Amino acid sequence: MPNRLAISSMSLGRCYAGHSFAHKLDAAQRYGYKGIELFHEDLADIADTLYPDFSSSEGPSQASQMAAAREVYDMCSSRGLEIVCLQPFLHYDGLLDRSEHERRLQKLDFWIQLAHELGTDMIQVPANFLPAEYVSTDINLIVADLQHIADIGLLASPPIRFAYESLCWSTRIDTWELCWEVVKRVDRPNFGMCLDTFNIAGRIYADPTSPTGRTPNAKEAVRRSIANLISQVDVDKVFYVQVVDAARLKEPLLPGHPYYNPSQPARMSWSRNCRLFYGEKEYGAYLPVKELAAAFFHGLGFSGWVSLELFNRRMSDEGHEVPEELAMRGAASWAKLVKDLRLVTDTP
Repeated sequence: MPNRLAISSMSLGRCYAGHSFAHKLDAAQRYGYKGIELFHEDLADIADTLYPDFSSSEGPSQASQMAAAREVYDMCSSRGLEIVCLQPFLHYDGLLDRSEHERRLQKLDFWIQLAHELGTDMIQVPANFLPAEYVSTDINLIVADLQHIADIGLLASPPIRFAYESLCWSTRIDTWELCWEVVKRVDRPNFGMCLDTFNIAGRIYADPTSPTGRTPNAKEAVRRSIANLISQVDVDKVFYVQVVDAARLKEPLLPGHPYYNPSQPARMSWSRNCRLFYGEKEYGAYLPVKELAAAFFHGLGFSGWVSLELFNRRMSDEGHEVPEELAMRGAASWAKLVKDLRLVTDTP
């Protein structure tokens, strides 16, 4: 499979800012995207819009979400867009509260039904980032939890794959190395990983609380990480990749900073406000994305879905032009990435 361009649906504008799913899909189609990662937030918004009488304080009903999933599938298909995955299945692995664990499993059963309606075979699972008091330090429990959902996915008809992703602020699994260790130990054919340039660099290269914006020995850490990635990871277990950058802050992200949120890890607050598309130096991009992406495509030999999962404060702006602007910027970054790394794509 050649490399194909995708983008997360919320990266083209948040639904709560008034950006309709149809408008975002139109922008994606116009600028040459081939697929989307469907953010559940968008599906729930469509369900609320279609069936407002079937919503409660807990959100739209399952019946309205299933109807919304069918609508989403039709909307994407009519524009030639594939649904890469449904995401994010949050806060599942390693929960200390096993009653909550069971509730999440019940939710997973419904998400598998949604995935089938959406025509996708993949659900993305970010490594748990609840506060430490809620998440076990026992990697054996984390592995067992993820084996459980993988086994459920194998029994589904058709089967469902799971892409596990370490976030740079995840509570226990916050590096690709730990993520890869979990994937190996889960040892199921339908359980793999998502590699993300931002989350790798955001953990070992960037430190938004530092005046320099970098960790000590940042460049050497990246060099070692890339060498280990290429030598250790089985590319068949990389289900898709995400390629984005982020802005270096002018001031450390500490109390008093406009992005500071005492309820979030600093890297999470930085991520939510400051991610950028590849190559956007004019906005302050500074991560070693080119080097990491080269490791994905040329070191590992990955080819497949390449998603631009942007989080940025611009997504929450209400202007009608926002989805168009973000789609255009993402497409420009993709063109630059293809040129810089001489990628083989599905577009002549």
